[in-house]
Amino acid sequence: MGERAVLAEVADLSAVVRLHAALAADPLDGVDDLVPAARTVLIAFDPLRTSASAVAAWVRAAATGDPDAAPPGPLVEIATRYDGADLDDTAELLGIRADELIARHGAAEWMVAFTGFAPGFAYLVSADWPFDVPRLDRPRLRVPAGAVGLAGAFSGAYPRDTPGGWRLIGSTDAVLFDPEAVDPVLLAPGSRVRFVPLRERAHVVGPREPDSTTPTSGRPDAAAFSSAGDSSPHVARSSTAGAAPGPALRILAPGPLVTVQDLGRPGRAALGVARSGALDRGALRIANRLVGNAESAAALEITLGGFSARAVHDCWVAVTGAVADVRVDGRGVSAYAPVRLARGAELTIDPARAGLRVILAVRGGVAAESVLGSRSTDILARLGPPPLRAGDLVHAGFATGEVPAVDGFPRSIPSAVLEVGLRPGPRADWFTPASVDALTDASWTVSTDIDRIGIRLDGPVLERTRRDELPSEGMRPGAVQVPPHGRPVILLADGPVTGGYPVIGVIPDAALDALAQVRPGDRVRFRRA
Repeated sequence: MGERAVLAEVADLSAVVRLHAALAADPLDGVDDLVPAARTVLIAFDPLRTSASAVAAWVRAAATGDPDAAPPGPLVEIATRYDGADLDDTAELLGIRADELIARHGAAEWMVAFTGFAPGFAYLVSADWPFDVPRLDRPRLRVPAGAVGLAGAFSGAYPRDTPGGWRLIGSTDAVLFDPEAVDPVLLAPGSRVRFVPLRERAHVVGPREPDSTTPTSGRPDAAAFSSAGDSSPHVARSSTAGAAPGPALRILAPGPLVTVQDLGRPGRAALGVARSGALDRGALRIANRLVGNAESAAALEITLGGFSARAVHDCWVAVTGAVADVRVDGRGVSAYAPVRLARGAELTIDPARAGLRVILAVRGGVAAESVLGSRSTDILARLGPPPLRAGDLVHAGFATGEVPAVDGFPRSIPSAVLEVGLRPGPRADWFTPASVDALTDASWTVSTDIDRIGIRLDGPVLERTRRDELPSEGMRPGAVQVPPHGRPVILLADGPVTGGYPVIGVIPDAALDALAQVRPGDRVRFRRA
């Protein structure tokens, strides 16, 4: 799966559970993430600390070990009201009474086989559950947080409001995902789960044993993140005492999209949390260096430009990334250089002439709420501060380094034709040889379906040799999926951590910065890496 991950395929879901438990019990230095799925375990690693061959040997050794060696996971009991909208229909579909369905569901001991779909959404399986429940013909546009459902051989509970096609049989008040908690996911892979009718006492056994002040979910209630403050509805600021000495900028016009981004939250895919972070990480690092910040400091990612802001206090900024005219009070200033804004000065970034995403760094770093170790906004998972709007304030943290004396910085102009390397994907054999060749022979056009989640390319249809459905498996930024329409989709930093479309190729991590700057109508060519 590219140069930073391997995909271990096993016979069935029970083998996934055993393999994941064995790997977790005997960690290998250099492995950053384990992502179990329906029939695979994705192992992400740092190529500077280990190698694909070492990871493969580790996986094979774990697969041939004692299947009973791994200790059982903690038991989590979920207080459940069996009041779901589909309870009676589901029971009728299965040929049993509703009270029997409730009894069987509550009596079964479930296990978290894997997570995905949304942060904290656990796919639960049980040897005590004999049913295969078909999904709804038409998914709901909104399933409320806490809904307990069934689909196929799985049960699960929705950690937040999302669309969904599972049949809903109950609900719970348990906090399933709390990004502010030390352990943000209540139902982690390997955990054992029982659904307890609400009339019975529910608690968490083992490491999550609650005290008298802790709710039955094992964690305190977590309020939804709110950036409200000062006079604006959404304010990027820090919750850490002393980290935000004062506001730096007030947004006048945000353009199409402005989000707070740093280098993201890697290593949490097993919890259903994507890496996220700045799409053009090189531009982020350079902008931060230009104003004396650590390279990982948070900054603003501005899509397409058309942005303006007023300095609330004297501050230093730097603009990198896409090519756009930058002005202070109407006077042109240099990009890729530190710029001092006096209080009241207006900074304008015109629509980009080349490239798509502009990085605006502020000396001291953008001080925003940290969620799971990152200030980044994840558009798909709705983690981190919300996109900025007109009137919002941007706070800066304390500056530590000196502002470099830089007159100019080497940079390249994004090309309308981008050539990137491509390695074969784990499911390349699902496609005809002609389609595999077409991937590197064709010139692909960037469609209008482009965002922080992924890029759809227009070009020849890639034909499959297999028509069966691929069980969900771990995904990575740079994975080139092919949905049923036959056009490739490149996953980016906010993409899902699991997916059910075959991956025909994987783009090296170093090439993703350049892909962050492609815009609709640009062309992409792949070369074998």
